[in-house]
Amino acid sequence: MTPFPLAFNFAYLDLPSFTYLTQVTEVLLLWLIFYHLLKLIRGTRGAQVLSGLTMALIGVLAFTYFLNLHTLNWMFRTFSVNLVLAFVIIFQPEIRKALAELGRPGVLPGSGGGSKAGGAKEIIDPLVNAVRDLSRKKIGALIAIEREAGLRSVEETGVPIDSRVTPDLVSSIFFPRSPLHDGGVIIRSNRLVAAGCVFPLSQREELHRSLGTRHRAAIGITEETDAIVVVVSEETGNISLAFKGRLSRGLDDERLRRMLTTMISRQARREEESGWSDLSSNPSEHGSKS
Repeated sequence: MTPFPLAFNFAYLDLPSFTYLTQVTEVLLLWLIFYHLLKLIRGTRGAQVLSGLTMALIGVLAFTYFLNLHTLNWMFRTFSVNLVLAFVIIFQPEIRKALAELGRPGVLPGSGGGSKAGGAKEIIDPLVNAVRDLSRKKIGALIAIEREAGLRSVEETGVPIDSRVTPDLVSSIFFPRSPLHDGGVIIRSNRLVAAGCVFPLSQREELHRSLGTRHRAAIGITEETDAIVVVVSEETGNISLAFKGRLSRGLDDERLRRMLTTMISRQARREEESGWSDLSSNPSEHGSKS
């Protein structure tokens, strides 16, 4: 009786075919990695810095090679190995954004946070009423609705409030003589938890120059989190909504109400069905200067 083989017989494996399949897989993986890296850094300030650094390094290496400057050529070739560290430093904001997106609830199993959609439904009417009044009076406002990605770090830059959302409260915070009117407010569930918060500004080069600080802050915080941000321009009174780094402008109160209701309802429905929330971004265009 022939004993059962304990090891795999590699004689039956077509090694050339297996090697070819491995090479194709590696090429595809490298292509995907470089594609997503280029997509991540496209249009950023870091992309211009890296392009200039790469071109300068290639030019110096070519110059030292053709002139037989072996010592300098060796030094710059050694320096090129450290470009990985330079890449991490230059693209620190983009890497942080990518890691935050990877750790966003719904991307990795077990990373889901508590549901905020149910509480957020209760704040739509008072929020829209407050925004309508602020828009009519041309009073600037910046309001972030927290979803799954926490805003604790941004919340700590402001003043704790922890109050129920009402039109009078929101209007009083953004009143021009209020000490908190220059910052943004954060709403978690059905509570206004902080005011006067400093939102991170977007560093994207392609943003229109007419965008003011409020609109850049709205885009910036939505680039790093999944928050929904409502902006009111103090110059024109225009209402805008930012989500996932995009800005929809020229909204009236009814359209704002529909958009908030749709986004929050869609989130609640997905949470009920699968425990995860993943909203698609709305088509948008850049807003006017704050």
